[in-house]
Amino acid sequence: MGRGPVRTGVTAILPRGRRDPSSVFAGFFSLNGNGEMTGTAWIEESGLLSSPVLTTNTHSVGIVRDAVIQWQVRRKKMTQPWSLPVVAETWDGYLNDTNGFHVKAAHAWQVLEDARGGVVGEGNVGGGTGMIGYGWKGGIGSASRRLARAEGGYTMGVLVQLNCGRARELVIAGVPIGKHLRPDAAGRDRELGSIIIVAATDAPLLPNQLKRIARRLSMGLARSGSVSGNGSGDLFLAFTTANPPAFAHKRDMVGVSMLNNWRMDPLFTAAVQATEEAIVNAMIAAETMTGIDGHTVSALPHDQLREVLKRYGRLPS
Repeated sequence: MGRGPVRTGVTAILPRGRRDPSSVFAGFFSLNGNGEMTGTAWIEESGLLSSPVLTTNTHSVGIVRDAVIQWQVRRKKMTQPWSLPVVAETWDGYLNDTNGFHVKAAHAWQVLEDARGGVVGEGNVGGGTGMIGYGWKGGIGSASRRLARAEGGYTMGVLVQLNCGRARELVIAGVPIGKHLRPDAAGRDRELGSIIIVAATDAPLLPNQLKRIARRLSMGLARSGSVSGNGSGDLFLAFTTANPPAFAHKRDMVGVSMLNNWRMDPLFTAAVQATEEAIVNAMIAAETMTGIDGHTVSALPHDQLREVLKRYGRLPS
């Protein structure tokens, strides 16, 4: 313990980017609470997310949370005199020397400084480095949907830190992959993992509407086969970058826009579809990894997966 190998990291999401620390409306939902996402009590109370969102391994939540506050203070990114950062976790102890406490404050500061828009790193990266998905190598995955102009033209993006599910449960595109493909050595047969899902949109939604979005993320997870077992921490967050910057302290009254609830169905669809795809993308991007005690978790074999999907008519023969 403490010698490694190190199979862990940190992922950061800055809702408005580094230059704009202003709060965003947000909603939180816990499908199964065997996990941790800090700062959610204030989100539930106020409907506001006022910090970056970071993900890491279970035993590094505390140091990453403190590092975020230090970064906010140094960079003058505080939106109020105190900070309640959102830091979430999944457990990587099968591959990572998780009790070695290898994540340091400097790692959190680095990802906060390096975060940028564009293509999202997937697979064995950041907080997802040592994670397992449905018995195969998991990690970070992302996907998005853009609504048609008639539906508002809004974008829904989803990022997952995938570390849940049992091999026999895996479903892709409606195909029971777990009945046909199994890893040579499943990292675990019991449900001892978790999944963090973060959804971001530019649709003008209020916190109660974002909580509705957060709930729908569970349906995308279910499409991939998970039953959200007792050992799984399945914690979801949704936020919107609309209505900037409506929350300045000096303003007694603020005006915000709200999408009519009847117009939310396309966003629900987008959230479910993007979640399902982000989970698949995490597994497709991940690579075979060997960690502590010689534990090896294999990557999902692309060629064999394609053959199974062809058999069910999901890909051309």
